[in-house]
Amino acid sequence: MSEQENPFQETLLSRHRAEPCNVVIFGATGDLTNRKLIPAFYNIAAAGDLPPQFKVVGFARREKTDEGFRTELEAGNRKNSRQGHNDELWSSFSQCIHYHRSEFEDPAGYVQLKLLLDKFDQERGAPANRLFYLASAPEAFKSILEMIRAAGLNEGVGGKWARVVCEKPFGKDLATARGLNAVVAETFEEKDTYRIDHYLGKETAQNIMVLRFANSIFEPNWNSRHIDHVQITCAENLGMEGGRGGYYDTAGALRDMVQNHLFQLLSLVAMEPPTDLSADSVRDEKVKVIRALRPLIGPEAVGMNVIRAQYTAGSVDGVPRVGYRQEDRVNPESKTEPYVALRLMIDTWRWQGVPFYIRVGKQLPKKATEISVHFKKPPQVPFATSDLLKNSENTLVIRIQPDEGIALRILCKQPGQAMNVQQVKMDFRYSSSFGKASPEAYERLLLDAMAGDATLFARRDEVESAWKFIDEIEHAWHKSATPPPMHEYPAGSWGPKEADDLLRTDGREWRLL
Repeated sequence: MSEQENPFQETLLSRHRAEPCNVVIFGATGDLTNRKLIPAFYNIAAAGDLPPQFKVVGFARREKTDEGFRTELEAGNRKNSRQGHNDELWSSFSQCIHYHRSEFEDPAGYVQLKLLLDKFDQERGAPANRLFYLASAPEAFKSILEMIRAAGLNEGVGGKWARVVCEKPFGKDLATARGLNAVVAETFEEKDTYRIDHYLGKETAQNIMVLRFANSIFEPNWNSRHIDHVQITCAENLGMEGGRGGYYDTAGALRDMVQNHLFQLLSLVAMEPPTDLSADSVRDEKVKVIRALRPLIGPEAVGMNVIRAQYTAGSVDGVPRVGYRQEDRVNPESKTEPYVALRLMIDTWRWQGVPFYIRVGKQLPKKATEISVHFKKPPQVPFATSDLLKNSENTLVIRIQPDEGIALRILCKQPGQAMNVQQVKMDFRYSSSFGKASPEAYERLLLDAMAGDATLFARRDEVESAWKFIDEIEHAWHKSATPPPMHEYPAGSWGPKEADDLLRTDGREWRLL
């Protein structure tokens, strides 16, 4: 390779083609299958990327026929498909969908599943690969994996592969994550285990490595010499709608979002260049970031660097909202946080002294996820006696959702006789630049799982390292004699005053979305 060649300039990864396979979805009558998985497979088919002789088997407890199951999924596809719904395409696509009723703990159900998959192989005239998707409640994972192993479904037939996709949450702390990893390891090898995080399937998240490593204007400046700080924000303008309060009150923002989604974005921003573009090389660098996080041990350290809060009654977009503790299925005495803000330090040469600020919250003014990289201000020699460069830092904004894109904020002189300086924005948007909407995250991730590309999936050591860090904060909150306080903010605001103070003590402030 010549010195001028850069593998990132061609593509993030060479796309492997999805291989013919049978996909079994456990918990197939749930919302995820209806809203995300089947529309994703449908859109893959619409793009012509679905492998030949493809089959989907829905595995769930309810009594249904194939036709009844397809009719329910058709209604969901009409509502949720990114490319709309075409009756002719659905008519042919739906014939690959089948339903299998069984309890998750019933060995006989898995024996019958094996017979059904063998039947598909006989009709095909050759064995097919098998992809098992755990879309059930996490507490059912152990039983499902054990039953898969007992029925011999975890072993490929005739040289074909068998893989498992695990939905989040993958454990609720380090101990449960390790226990679940042990169960998975007894059934599937690590190379055949795909822990899914849909944030990594988003186009903008995938583009972070290309942005950093394929553009020479960024990589030389991507360090503590030039970057002042980094902010990662995930704002939601909803609360506990749809009965979500029962689940959320057992999780909270730290475990539901920071441990997986936002740590994944943090890793992509802070990682070193991988030695090559293989899945393990990329994930090696990502896990190093999590391991380099400066630990927050004890209530004092957690209190100084982590703010937790609950929303009180207020309004979002003019609609009145109740407080978190008044939400349906939420404990009126709840100590669960729907908002959390953190100040993190990464103890590496590249990032020494650069704080990473993360915030995520419910019932905020708008829905948006973005990363903002704030560069240090230049020496102000020409403007030393003026106030022209107040709030003058250059900022690179990576919008993950919605309106995916990248914006660079720079300073320019306003037209006219006076020396007036103003921030302007150079804005790239996926939808307008490429003339089409980005694929849904699940489309990319399902194709990668069928192709055997694990780059965008979490590895065992990555998951456990993240939980190790998060557990120290959870212990300070819930197992300490002097836990840090739970703060409050009105619904429709940008969070508690204490989260603003977290940055103000450092001479910084949150970027206005």
